[in-house]
Amino acid sequence: MGLLDGKVALVTGAGGGLGREHALALARAGAKVVVNDLGGSRDGTGRSSSMADRVVEEIRALGGEAAASYDSVADVAAGERIVQTAIDAFGKLDVVVNNAGILRDKTLAKMDEALWDVVIAVHLKGTYCVSRPAFNHMKERGQGGVIINTSSTSGLNGNFGQSNYGAAKAGIWGFTRCLALEGQRHGIRAYALAPVAHTRLTEDLPGFQDEKMKARLDPSLVAPLVVYLASDYAKDLTDKTFFVGGGRIAEMRMVTATGATKAEQGGLWTPEEIAARMNDILLPQ
Repeated sequence: MGLLDGKVALVTGAGGGLGREHALALARAGAKVVVNDLGGSRDGTGRSSSMADRVVEEIRALGGEAAASYDSVADVAAGERIVQTAIDAFGKLDVVVNNAGILRDKTLAKMDEALWDVVIAVHLKGTYCVSRPAFNHMKERGQGGVIINTSSTSGLNGNFGQSNYGAAKAGIWGFTRCLALEGQRHGIRAYALAPVAHTRLTEDLPGFQDEKMKARLDPSLVAPLVVYLASDYAKDLTDKTFFVGGGRIAEMRMVTATGATKAEQGGLWTPEEIAARMNDILLPQ
């Protein structure tokens, strides 16, 4: 008996890399899976049905059930169609993994509006476009659900030359925190992942060409956490962010220092007083 028997899952960007591994792992655990992929290149250009179809066939070869979706996540109507694909094929939707993404890396000085807009559209707006109809479906069914969103260390910790990508991924983290709070009363759990893996999005980054590094950062090493979060093992857990990759899983948090408080003069600080107390204001190094 599978851990996710009876569940229906949707994975965006599931035609390769992390998304493919998520889809296969969810299927092995017993879930019926909608494989969504536009079939474009890593910068988002082009489209093809072949990537999604290939993963659907892989799942069926394992004895699982799967359906393909070829819509772009970066459009509200398309997001609704993606969710409807699951409902039409399998009658419901229990688990969403927002994984679709592209890269258009440039330093801020060289980044034009088009490079900014397309990355924000696919990552941040795309997460909204799929999550909203999925959330409403789960709410209306009254059986709870799980939404797993893909953030990144580039957004949570920063990375040179990725201000568009980092901004989108940090936005996804904030979106997920809000979604978790809104979902609690409906039994809808929400999580953010900051995965590190060797995929076509990372293959030309420094250090990712090394064969030992490729093996260590195999995307299949991320998928077990997705299955865990989708399962009843995590039924009492929500509003969590996880770094995952290379065999390591670690919770990530936003931390606020104790800081310094001024009671005198209604709490109005002078710049000189702030300078004098900065060691108290900052977190310990």
